[in-house]
Amino acid sequence: MATNLEAFADYLQKEKKYSPHTVCAYVKDVSDFQGYNLVNFEQENVDCVEYAQIRSWIVFLVEADLSAISVNRKIASLKAFYKFLLKIKQIKVSPLLKHRSLKVSKKVQIPFSEKELIGVLENIESEEGFEAVRDRLLVELLYSTGIRRSELIHLKVGAVDFSNSTIKVLGKRNKERLIPVLAVVLKQMRLYLKERGDLELVKDAEFFFLTKKGLKLSESFVYRLINSYFSKVSEKVKRSPHMLRHTFATHLLNNGADLNSVKELLGHSSLASTQVYTHNSLLELKKVYAVAHPRGGDDSKV
Repeated sequence: MATNLEAFADYLQKEKKYSPHTVCAYVKDVSDFQGYNLVNFEQENVDCVEYAQIRSWIVFLVEADLSAISVNRKIASLKAFYKFLLKIKQIKVSPLLKHRSLKVSKKVQIPFSEKELIGVLENIESEEGFEAVRDRLLVELLYSTGIRRSELIHLKVGAVDFSNSTIKVLGKRNKERLIPVLAVVLKQMRLYLKERGDLELVKDAEFFFLTKKGLKLSESFVYRLINSYFSKVSEKVKRSPHMLRHTFATHLLNNGADLNSVKELLGHSSLASTQVYTHNSLLELKKVYAVAHPRGGDDSKV
Protein backbone atom coordinates (compact mmCIF):
# COMPACT_ATOMS: atom_id res chain seq x y z
CA MET A 1 0.00 0.00 0.00
CA ALA A 2 1.41 3.38 -1.00
CA THR A 3 2.25 5.88 1.74
CA ASN A 4 0.67 9.33 1.79
CA LEU A 5 4.01 10.79 0.65
CA GLU A 6 4.11 8.46 -2.35
CA ALA A 7 0.49 9.28 -3.14
CA PHE A 8 1.37 12.98 -2.82
CA ALA A 9 4.20 12.60 -5.34
CA ASP A 10 1.86 10.77 -7.71
CA TYR A 11 -0.74 13.54 -7.33
CA LEU A 12 1.80 16.28 -8.11
CA GLN A 13 3.01 14.49 -11.20
CA LYS A 14 -0.27 13.23 -12.68
CA GLU A 15 -2.87 15.76 -11.57
CA LYS A 16 -0.90 18.95 -11.02
CA LYS A 17 1.39 18.17 -14.00
CA TYR A 18 4.50 19.33 -12.15
CA SER A 19 7.89 18.58 -13.64
CA PRO A 20 9.93 15.67 -12.19
CA HIS A 21 12.39 18.22 -10.76
CA THR A 22 9.60 20.08 -8.90
CA VAL A 23 8.04 16.84 -7.61
CA CYS A 24 11.41 15.72 -6.24
CA ALA A 25 11.89 19.09 -4.51
CA TYR A 26 8.44 18.94 -2.85
CA VAL A 27 8.91 15.35 -1.70
CA LYS A 28 12.41 16.08 -0.37
CA ASP A 29 11.13 19.01 1.70
CA VAL A 30 8.41 16.88 3.28
CA SER A 31 10.92 14.06 3.87
CA ASP A 32 13.34 16.51 5.53
CA PHE A 33 10.58 17.61 7.91
CA GLN A 34 9.73 13.97 8.53
CA GLY A 35 13.34 13.28 9.52
CA TYR A 36 13.48 16.33 11.79
CA ASN A 37 10.21 15.32 13.42
CA LEU A 38 11.42 11.78 14.07
CA VAL A 39 14.64 12.94 15.74
CA ASN A 40 13.14 15.76 17.79
CA PHE A 41 9.62 14.57 18.52
CA GLU A 42 9.98 10.80 18.05
CA GLN A 43 7.07 10.91 15.61
CA GLU A 44 7.57 9.15 12.30
CA ASN A 45 4.21 10.00 10.74
CA VAL A 46 3.86 13.71 9.91
CA ASP A 47 0.28 13.44 8.66
CA CYS A 48 -1.00 14.77 11.98
CA VAL A 49 1.30 17.29 13.65
CA GLU A 50 0.93 20.47 15.69
CA TYR A 51 2.00 23.80 14.29
CA ALA A 52 4.50 24.04 17.18
CA GLN A 53 6.44 21.17 15.61
CA ILE A 54 6.57 22.93 12.25
CA ARG A 55 7.57 26.18 13.94
CA SER A 56 10.40 24.32 15.69
CA TRP A 57 11.62 23.14 12.27
CA ILE A 58 11.44 26.69 10.93
CA VAL A 59 13.59 27.94 13.81
CA PHE A 60 16.04 25.11 13.14
CA LEU A 61 16.27 26.06 9.45
CA VAL A 62 16.76 29.77 10.21
CA GLU A 63 19.49 28.98 12.76
CA ALA A 64 21.14 26.82 10.09
CA ASP A 65 21.48 30.06 8.05
CA LEU A 66 18.91 29.15 5.43
CA SER A 67 17.54 32.24 3.68
CA ALA A 68 13.95 33.33 4.23
CA ILE A 69 13.24 32.45 0.58
CA SER A 70 14.53 28.88 1.07
CA VAL A 71 12.56 28.43 4.30
CA ASN A 72 9.38 29.74 2.68
CA ARG A 73 9.86 27.34 -0.22
CA LYS A 74 10.14 24.38 2.16
CA ILE A 75 7.03 25.47 4.03
CA ALA A 76 5.22 25.87 0.70
CA SER A 77 5.99 22.18 0.06
CA LEU A 78 4.51 21.28 3.44
CA LYS A 79 1.44 23.41 2.72
CA ALA A 80 0.93 21.54 -0.55
CA PHE A 81 1.29 18.21 1.28
CA TYR A 82 -1.32 19.09 3.91
CA LYS A 83 -3.62 20.53 1.26
CA PHE A 84 -3.38 17.15 -0.48
CA LEU A 85 -4.22 15.34 2.79
CA LEU A 86 -7.27 17.59 3.15
CA LYS A 87 -8.29 16.72 -0.41
CA ILE A 88 -8.17 12.98 0.25
CA LYS A 89 -9.82 13.51 3.68
CA GLN A 90 -6.85 12.22 5.70
CA ILE A 91 -6.98 15.33 7.90
CA LYS A 92 -9.69 17.86 8.74
CA VAL A 93 -7.53 20.95 9.37
CA SER A 94 -4.10 21.88 8.04
CA PRO A 95 -1.54 22.62 10.78
CA LEU A 96 -0.36 25.49 8.57
CA LEU A 97 -3.77 27.14 8.37
CA LYS A 98 -2.69 30.32 10.19
CA HIS A 99 0.99 30.30 9.20
CA ARG A 100 2.51 33.49 7.84
CA SER A 101 5.53 33.33 5.55
CA LEU A 102 8.83 34.85 6.65
CA LYS A 103 9.41 38.37 5.39
CA VAL A 104 11.78 38.52 2.45
CA SER A 105 13.74 41.66 1.66
CA LYS A 106 13.12 42.62 -1.95
CA LYS A 107 16.30 42.86 -4.00
CA VAL A 108 16.27 44.72 -7.27
CA GLN A 109 17.61 42.48 -10.01
CA ILE A 110 19.62 44.59 -12.44
CA PRO A 111 19.20 43.27 -16.00
CA PHE A 112 22.02 43.01 -18.49
CA SER A 113 22.62 46.13 -20.52
CA GLU A 114 22.52 46.17 -24.32
CA LYS A 115 26.26 46.86 -24.23
CA GLU A 116 26.87 43.68 -22.23
CA LEU A 117 24.73 41.63 -24.62
CA ILE A 118 26.55 43.01 -27.65
CA GLY A 119 29.87 42.29 -25.94
CA VAL A 120 28.94 38.63 -25.41
CA LEU A 121 27.67 38.18 -28.97
CA GLU A 122 30.80 39.80 -30.44
CA ASN A 123 33.03 37.54 -28.34
CA ILE A 124 31.20 34.43 -29.59
CA GLU A 125 31.17 35.73 -33.17
CA SER A 126 34.96 35.84 -33.15
CA GLU A 127 34.96 32.04 -32.77
CA GLU A 128 34.08 29.45 -35.43
CA GLY A 129 32.44 26.03 -35.66
CA PHE A 130 29.32 24.29 -34.39
CA GLU A 131 29.65 25.27 -30.73
CA ALA A 132 30.18 28.97 -31.47
CA VAL A 133 27.11 29.07 -33.76
CA ARG A 134 25.04 27.19 -31.17
CA ASP A 135 26.17 29.38 -28.27
CA ARG A 136 25.42 32.61 -30.11
CA LEU A 137 21.95 31.36 -31.03
CA LEU A 138 21.35 30.17 -27.48
CA VAL A 139 22.08 33.65 -26.09
CA GLU A 140 20.06 35.32 -28.86
CA LEU A 141 17.04 33.09 -28.33
CA LEU A 142 17.00 33.45 -24.54
CA TYR A 143 17.22 37.23 -24.81
CA SER A 144 14.89 37.76 -27.78
CA THR A 145 12.09 35.43 -26.62
CA GLY A 146 12.40 35.37 -22.82
CA ILE A 147 11.95 31.60 -22.70
CA ARG A 148 12.92 29.69 -19.58
CA ARG A 149 16.06 27.55 -19.47
CA SER A 150 13.95 24.35 -19.25
CA GLU A 151 11.86 25.50 -22.24
CA LEU A 152 15.00 26.05 -24.30
CA ILE A 153 16.44 22.66 -23.37
CA HIS A 154 13.22 20.83 -24.31
CA LEU A 155 12.59 22.79 -27.51
CA LYS A 156 11.92 20.32 -30.32
CA VAL A 157 13.10 20.69 -33.92
CA GLY A 158 9.49 20.28 -35.04
CA ALA A 159 8.40 23.14 -32.77
CA VAL A 160 10.21 25.70 -34.94
CA ASP A 161 7.91 27.14 -37.63
CA PHE A 162 10.09 29.07 -40.09
CA SER A 163 7.15 29.98 -42.34
CA ASN A 164 5.25 31.71 -39.50
CA SER A 165 8.36 32.90 -37.61
CA THR A 166 7.31 31.23 -34.35
CA ILE A 167 8.43 28.59 -31.89
CA LYS A 168 6.16 26.44 -29.76
CA VAL A 169 7.42 25.93 -26.20
CA LEU A 170 6.17 23.74 -23.39
CA GLY A 171 6.03 25.84 -20.22
CA LYS A 172 5.14 25.17 -16.61
CA ARG A 173 2.36 22.64 -15.98
CA ASN A 174 2.68 21.50 -19.61
CA LYS A 175 1.15 24.71 -20.98
CA GLU A 176 2.06 25.32 -24.62
CA ARG A 177 2.50 28.79 -26.07
CA LEU A 178 3.61 30.27 -29.38
CA ILE A 179 6.34 32.90 -29.33
CA PRO A 180 7.29 35.11 -32.29
CA VAL A 181 10.92 34.96 -33.40
CA LEU A 182 12.83 37.85 -34.96
CA ALA A 183 14.05 37.48 -38.56
CA VAL A 184 17.70 37.87 -37.50
CA VAL A 185 17.28 35.00 -35.01
CA LEU A 186 15.54 32.77 -37.57
CA LYS A 187 18.53 33.31 -39.87
CA GLN A 188 20.81 32.21 -37.02
CA MET A 189 18.60 29.15 -36.43
CA ARG A 190 18.96 28.07 -40.06
CA LEU A 191 22.73 28.46 -39.84
CA TYR A 192 22.78 26.40 -36.64
CA LEU A 193 20.74 23.58 -38.20
CA LYS A 194 23.17 23.50 -41.12
CA GLU A 195 26.12 23.18 -38.70
CA ARG A 196 24.18 20.61 -36.66
CA GLY A 197 23.69 18.52 -39.81
CA ASP A 198 27.47 18.01 -39.97
CA LEU A 199 27.66 16.32 -36.55
CA GLU A 200 28.93 12.75 -36.84
CA LEU A 201 26.51 11.28 -34.29
CA VAL A 202 23.14 12.65 -33.21
CA LYS A 203 21.46 10.64 -30.46
CA ASP A 204 18.79 13.11 -29.30
CA ALA A 205 17.76 14.25 -32.79
CA GLU A 206 14.26 15.44 -31.76
CA PHE A 207 15.71 18.20 -29.57
CA PHE A 208 16.77 21.45 -31.22
CA PHE A 209 19.83 22.28 -29.10
CA LEU A 210 22.52 19.62 -28.80
CA THR A 211 26.05 19.17 -27.52
CA LYS A 212 28.81 18.46 -30.04
CA LYS A 213 28.28 14.78 -29.16
CA GLY A 214 24.68 14.99 -30.35
CA LEU A 215 23.08 14.89 -26.90
CA LYS A 216 20.35 17.08 -25.39
CA LEU A 217 21.68 19.93 -23.25
CA SER A 218 21.43 19.77 -19.46
CA GLU A 219 20.29 22.62 -17.19
CA SER A 220 23.75 22.86 -15.59
CA PHE A 221 25.38 23.00 -19.04
CA VAL A 222 23.25 26.01 -20.07
CA TYR A 223 23.86 27.75 -16.74
CA ARG A 224 27.64 27.30 -16.96
CA LEU A 225 27.67 28.49 -20.57
CA ILE A 226 25.73 31.72 -19.86
CA ASN A 227 27.67 32.42 -16.68
CA SER A 228 30.99 31.89 -18.48
CA TYR A 229 30.22 34.22 -21.40
CA PHE A 230 28.72 37.02 -19.29
CA SER A 231 31.48 36.90 -16.65
CA LYS A 232 33.81 38.26 -19.35
CA VAL A 233 31.73 41.40 -19.96
CA SER A 234 29.72 41.92 -16.75
CA GLU A 235 30.51 42.42 -13.08
CA LYS A 236 26.95 41.59 -12.02
CA VAL A 237 26.64 38.91 -9.34
CA LYS A 238 23.79 37.12 -11.13
CA ARG A 239 24.77 35.88 -14.58
CA SER A 240 22.22 33.12 -15.08
CA PRO A 241 19.91 32.16 -17.97
CA HIS A 242 17.02 33.58 -15.90
CA MET A 243 18.71 37.00 -15.98
CA LEU A 244 18.35 36.96 -19.77
CA ARG A 245 14.62 36.31 -19.29
CA HIS A 246 14.55 39.20 -16.80
CA THR A 247 16.45 41.38 -19.29
CA PHE A 248 14.02 40.49 -22.09
CA ALA A 249 11.01 41.57 -20.00
CA THR A 250 12.65 44.73 -18.66
CA HIS A 251 13.87 45.91 -22.06
CA LEU A 252 10.41 45.35 -23.59
CA LEU A 253 8.71 47.32 -20.82
CA ASN A 254 11.32 50.08 -21.03
CA ASN A 255 10.52 50.45 -24.72
CA GLY A 256 6.79 50.79 -24.18
CA ALA A 257 5.53 47.20 -24.41
CA ASP A 258 2.16 46.50 -22.82
CA LEU A 259 2.32 44.59 -19.51
CA ASN A 260 -0.32 42.08 -20.67
CA SER A 261 1.64 41.35 -23.86
CA VAL A 262 4.83 40.72 -21.85
CA LYS A 263 2.81 38.45 -19.54
CA GLU A 264 1.70 36.33 -22.53
CA LEU A 265 5.20 36.17 -23.99
CA LEU A 266 6.66 35.03 -20.66
CA GLY A 267 3.93 32.45 -20.13
CA HIS A 268 2.87 33.81 -16.74
CA SER A 269 -0.53 32.77 -15.41
CA SER A 270 -1.13 36.11 -13.70
CA LEU A 271 -0.03 39.74 -14.01
CA ALA A 272 1.36 39.60 -10.47
CA SER A 273 4.21 37.39 -11.71
CA THR A 274 5.02 39.84 -14.51
CA GLN A 275 4.86 42.95 -12.36
CA VAL A 276 8.13 42.04 -10.62
CA TYR A 277 9.83 43.23 -13.81
CA THR A 278 8.26 46.69 -13.72
CA HIS A 279 10.53 48.07 -10.98
CA ASN A 280 13.50 48.52 -13.28
CA SER A 281 11.17 49.93 -15.93
CA LEU A 282 10.01 52.55 -13.45
CA LEU A 283 13.62 53.47 -12.68
CA GLU A 284 14.25 53.90 -16.41
CA LEU A 285 11.11 56.02 -16.79
CA LYS A 286 12.28 58.26 -13.93
CA LYS A 287 15.59 58.83 -15.71
CA VAL A 288 13.88 59.67 -18.99
CA TYR A 289 11.41 61.93 -17.18
CA ALA A 290 14.18 63.78 -15.34
CA VAL A 291 16.09 64.40 -18.57
CA ALA A 292 13.17 65.14 -20.89
CA HIS A 293 10.93 67.27 -18.68
CA PRO A 294 11.59 71.04 -18.88
CA ARG A 295 11.85 71.18 -15.07
CA GLY A 296 13.92 68.00 -14.81
CA GLY A 297 17.26 69.75 -14.50
CA ASP A 298 16.04 72.60 -12.31
CA ASP A 299 17.35 72.10 -8.79
CA SER A 300 16.22 75.48 -7.59
CA LYS A 301 13.76 75.65 -4.77
CA VAL A 302 10.22 76.73 -5.53
